[in-house]
Amino acid sequence: MSQYDPIWLEQMYNNRALVPAFPEHAQRWLRDSAQARVQLRCALDLRYGLGGRERLDVFPAERPGAPVVVFIHGGYWRALDKSDHSFVAPALHAMGATVVVPGYELCPAVSIPQITLQMVRALAWVWKNIDRYHGDRSQITVIGHSAGGHLAAMMLRCLWQQFDPTLPADLVRKALSISGLHDLEPISQAPFLQVDLRLSPQDVGRASPARLPAPAGTLYAVAGADESAEFVRQTRLIEQAWGRAEVPVCEALPGLNHFSVVESLCEPGSRLNRLARELIGASGSA
Repeated sequence: MSQYDPIWLEQMYNNRALVPAFPEHAQRWLRDSAQARVQLRCALDLRYGLGGRERLDVFPAERPGAPVVVFIHGGYWRALDKSDHSFVAPALHAMGATVVVPGYELCPAVSIPQITLQMVRALAWVWKNIDRYHGDRSQITVIGHSAGGHLAAMMLRCLWQQFDPTLPADLVRKALSISGLHDLEPISQAPFLQVDLRLSPQDVGRASPARLPAPAGTLYAVAGADESAEFVRQTRLIEQAWGRAEVPVCEALPGLNHFSVVESLCEPGSRLNRLARELIGASGSA
């Protein structure tokens, strides 16, 4: 029996219902993403694994030796696509970064732990190949939104050499979780998600960043202050679980909802844009 009220879970976690303007956000993402793929030099649909969606898009920096940003999209692990999120590339590219946007298989065809492993494969591909696209593999930052924020945090916890002994133990040292889900217990019991996510108690334990030991890296965690109380709590939870040394930035950004918060990443001068630049250590145009 669920310890959570189903109506409350709907009110806290159903973001499309909470933000009636979601269709306008989605249309803007599609328009700006298509424009980004025309505006920037890019290599699309590069295969990093065997699954049909195990492909990634790369937007190379202008100069070799650039920092690398891997952006992981959201959609509750069951929706959306990398192509919907090319819109983040121009702002990150303007910071001097090589930008990578990976896709992944979606629930219920796969589980959240399996998607996490797909992102491990994607990051391994980046480490082995990104120099071809002007990226410096020693400067990888992972940024994710919503479900992607969860996956970004999980990349800090990866035991890379158990996956592939040729990889460095500290392949990912920096991550930014935007409206990330850091404890999967509540959503494992949300009726509108259960049918697709099928989270077992074991999955919750092994795939919830806040239930895992703190990594030897740095995580910035933010949410929109206009998001539900649960998304703000999920953001604060990772700071409580991992500590201020590992999570030196934990903020609710004023005036932003679950969808406008990721758009603020692309706005020069916004708090989130400045935080991303700081974490990446970028040196491109302001």
